[in-house]
Amino acid sequence: MAAATPAPAPSAGANLGFEATLWAAADKLRGKVESSDYKHVVLGLIFLKYISDAFEAKRAALQKEKWANPEDPDEYLADNIFWVSKTARWSYLQAKARQPKIGKLIDDAMQLIEKENKSLKGVLPKGYTRPALGATLLGELIDLISTIGLDGQADRAKDIFGRVYEYCLSEFASAEGKRGGEFYTPRYVVRLLVEMLEPYKGRVYDPCCGSGGMFVQSERFVAEHGGRIGDVSLYGQESNHTTWRLARMNLAVRGIDAEKICWNNEGSFHQDALPDLKFDYILANPPFNVSDWGGERLREDPRWKFGAPPVGNANYAWLQHIHHHLSPKGVAGVVLANGSMASAQANEGAARKAMVEADIVDCMVSLPGQLFYSTSIPACLWFLTRNKNPGSGWRDRRGQVLFIDARSLGHLVDRTHRGFSDADIAKVADTYHAWRGEPDADAYKDIPGFCKSATLDEVKAQDWALIPGRYVGMAPPEADAVPFPQRFAELRQTLHLQFKEGEKLSKAIRQRLAKVGA
Repeated sequence: MAAATPAPAPSAGANLGFEATLWAAADKLRGKVESSDYKHVVLGLIFLKYISDAFEAKRAALQKEKWANPEDPDEYLADNIFWVSKTARWSYLQAKARQPKIGKLIDDAMQLIEKENKSLKGVLPKGYTRPALGATLLGELIDLISTIGLDGQADRAKDIFGRVYEYCLSEFASAEGKRGGEFYTPRYVVRLLVEMLEPYKGRVYDPCCGSGGMFVQSERFVAEHGGRIGDVSLYGQESNHTTWRLARMNLAVRGIDAEKICWNNEGSFHQDALPDLKFDYILANPPFNVSDWGGERLREDPRWKFGAPPVGNANYAWLQHIHHHLSPKGVAGVVLANGSMASAQANEGAARKAMVEADIVDCMVSLPGQLFYSTSIPACLWFLTRNKNPGSGWRDRRGQVLFIDARSLGHLVDRTHRGFSDADIAKVADTYHAWRGEPDADAYKDIPGFCKSATLDEVKAQDWALIPGRYVGMAPPEADAVPFPQRFAELRQTLHLQFKEGEKLSKAIRQRLAKVGA
């Protein structure tokens, strides 16, 4: 593939800015409810509205079929649609939205849906009877969310709900700051990873999946590039139960199978849910620089092929866990703190040296700051591979590492956060595709200040540091379109005027000083 595809325009049924308008209205109702609690209230209702709409649409279609039975749950399961009983349907709740007991009716609906759909057991939020919410707030939220997906067309409704859900996730992450970053990876970063790795077919894995953004973008990539969604199998693990629930709902609202997204509170290091599986694509945004990951209990773990990670920092544990799970032709994209590129603490320098010498580091990308909700510090992308041979379908890249310095890319999307444009993402992704020698890509060339294909000897000369800025050099100065004689004359005239202005100011100051001393 030669170029990254721009994000799709909003589909019919919701005008541009619909998500922002809905969010602003929902947030205005928040009152004294904390953002961390309120997100479950809002996202749970959005999910309930979606599965109810999908059920009603399927039920209407079945009623028109001569031999179909609209009351048979298996008719819905066959199309990956959840069964929703009458008292759990949105129309039922909307009709009772202004009643004092609406909170209990919502809780009952959530429990009934979980009971009748085993894959949702323990996933849906409850607690809508909390005094802080109140019947008035819940009624207004129900009225507001009722405006989503009114066109009745299943595919477009799914797209609208998905966009609304993702937008609300991002806004809640922003509102919660550092805590929000634990469950949400900015979509700009996820899109960049997906466009670079191109997960067309095979197993996709995220060992710390948060709210599931990597999976959503992977499936979206396949759909946008003419692939078959069934060609991609999604696997994941998350240690935070609340975040895992968000992921399950995030995928279900798009009709994506979430059965292989696992939860356990031990996490991927201490209870690897998929110990024997290998994956074609791994995308991950692990928490940065985690110090309490329990490394002292895993000193002899077979995953540490390049050296036991330091007990006080999990960065190299994540890298090696991910490498351990790569298939023979697998590739991985990992978001880590910048310090991982050159740190020498404990065993990190030795592990990085071993990884480079083993030729598993494919590409390093420096990112600009202010991309993440959890931290303002800049981060980087590590791309690992098990196969740089020409047999991988690309050119022979053995003994080479691509360095990309993307720190100058991006734009402010609000006062504190940056984002990438489609052109920014395409610039980085296309450079990687060209360097790998993909059939439809342009020819690769080093660009001073932006990208450099370095040999392992060049990396060794930098003491195994993997900071792109050390390799790409400085960008050439921009050419001045104005001829030097003309520019010099303009500067001389400006300087002459400034001298004259300075003389006038000096004269005025001396006159005032003379008056003071008189």
